[in-house]
Amino acid sequence: MKPKKYNLLIAAVALATLGCSKGFLNKQPEGALQQYQITNTAGVQALLTGAYASLYQEGDGNTTLAGTGTNAWEASPSNWIYGSVAGGDSHKGSSISDQPPIVPIANAQEISSNGFFNDKWISLYEGVKRCNQVLATLAISPSVSDSMRTEFTAEAHFLRGHFYFELRRCFHMVPWIDETTTDYNQPNDADIWPKIEADFTWAMDTLPAKQPNVGQVNKWAAASYLAKTYVYEAKWAQAKALFDQIIPASYGGTGAGGVTSNNLTYGLTDRFEDNFDASQKNNKESVFAIQMTANDGTLSIAHANGGDMLNFPYNSPFRCCGFFQPSVDLANSYRTDPNGLPYVTDYNSHGIANDQGLDSKAPFTPDAGNIDPRLDWTVGRRGIPVHDWGLHPGNNWIRDQGSAGPYSNKKNLYWQGNLSTYSDQSTWAPGSAINLLVIRFADVLLMAAETEAQLGNYAQAEVYVNDVRVRAANPANILYQYNDNANPLNGFSTTPAANYVISPYPAGYFTATTALPAIYFERKLELACEGHRFFDLARWGIADVMMNAYYSFEGKITGDLSTGNFTKGKNEYFPIPQPQIDLSNGKLKQNTGY
Repeated sequence: MKPKKYNLLIAAVALATLGCSKGFLNKQPEGALQQYQITNTAGVQALLTGAYASLYQEGDGNTTLAGTGTNAWEASPSNWIYGSVAGGDSHKGSSISDQPPIVPIANAQEISSNGFFNDKWISLYEGVKRCNQVLATLAISPSVSDSMRTEFTAEAHFLRGHFYFELRRCFHMVPWIDETTTDYNQPNDADIWPKIEADFTWAMDTLPAKQPNVGQVNKWAAASYLAKTYVYEAKWAQAKALFDQIIPASYGGTGAGGVTSNNLTYGLTDRFEDNFDASQKNNKESVFAIQMTANDGTLSIAHANGGDMLNFPYNSPFRCCGFFQPSVDLANSYRTDPNGLPYVTDYNSHGIANDQGLDSKAPFTPDAGNIDPRLDWTVGRRGIPVHDWGLHPGNNWIRDQGSAGPYSNKKNLYWQGNLSTYSDQSTWAPGSAINLLVIRFADVLLMAAETEAQLGNYAQAEVYVNDVRVRAANPANILYQYNDNANPLNGFSTTPAANYVISPYPAGYFTATTALPAIYFERKLELACEGHRFFDLARWGIADVMMNAYYSFEGKITGDLSTGNFTKGKNEYFPIPQPQIDLSNGKLKQNTGY
């Protein structure tokens, strides 16, 4: 029997570059696997491992995206470009002329010929293809036991649901290709949310709660992702039913709650930074994480956050490259009032002092006002400790303040004290072993709060938001000054680095008027620079108002937002890549407004 092939339309672009003779077509390619080699437990396991590998959305083990020869950051699974830069919690960073295709994305001036969109599309459909290969191969693998067949099938459905979820929220109407598809030139004329629901439901109903490997998805990750899907669809009753089960009673749920794949009951870590510290990963807050590994022997950073390799302070001990700088708008959001509450609607009127326009040798005093402590675990700012690397020097670590402002990202930074274990210096820019958290428990709590508020259950929504704020107020989240600024490895003092003041909302604060704005703002604070913001604003239907206000404010500070203008009814989604429309001979239809 001829080996079956499971390709996608998107693969045709690679095939078109190959010259094939008739003789080649009659020969078995060297290194190709025959059907008998993969239609068994080991073969299917290898295919499933390949599907997991597609989570990295980067390919050849160095800096390029599989099958394209282009840069891995163009499709990074962190969505630092598509979620954070496009959503205004961060600038592209570096200089205006470096990686210029990101600039129109930051300004809501996207065009379908921008190659970044094509690379994102290709990388996600590569993941879909690999999941379909698992499912199709299982159908012709009678030797696989029933238990392993069930496990492989459920994990493949989960992963496919993830890749399609990303495609749906990025590109809106996308073609559905599954293991039964024979004609891969499918139209994008049907909404695929129901099929995404079906994939996650299958996984939730079938997967075990505990897995032998921490990186394997489990029942509760599937339940959480299904609930997230319902939130995106505004199916609030269905979402609530799941959140009630997922969230432990100690956080406001109705039962024992979900567990991680390594059998930890879901909860918030005392220390916010634990979510971004490789030495503390796979903790109780980790619902679904892409597992990152440094120094894996490949002399590459493909599995060490290669898609974020540019996103370290410029001219710093991290070497490269000054991209992904938090916005002034984001930093100002962390100001708190005398009661420790945020300024939800007028935060930019209570701005935090920064060193924009100042040379690092010029005098500067960090802001002395009330600040949410999460700021200094999220944003690197002058005069404040950067982990154990020293005080942020300001302009010396910024490539071009005039382009992207005075701040650096901190959530992707590894610590100096254990850099030999958790950083990877194999390439011209660093990698790290910090897991990429696709869903963490704080995200679950805030989605549950939104759900309850949409259903009119404001007291319960307040409980979930306060869970998150109480954790932020834990003394473990105070960043302290160094014992010795000249020797940051000598530890921290007992003197806070800033005036940290944060409190939960008082009982009864959440009403029909106040609840949703407070929840939306809490997501901005808690999940900043994690690739969520654009997608949140788009699904809330307020992206035009919020982004145009951002362009008006931030555009007066930096030069990278001069063309910013968000058009409602268009810019909530990115354009279908023009190369994909061309490959489909016009069967794929472009999104509205492009």
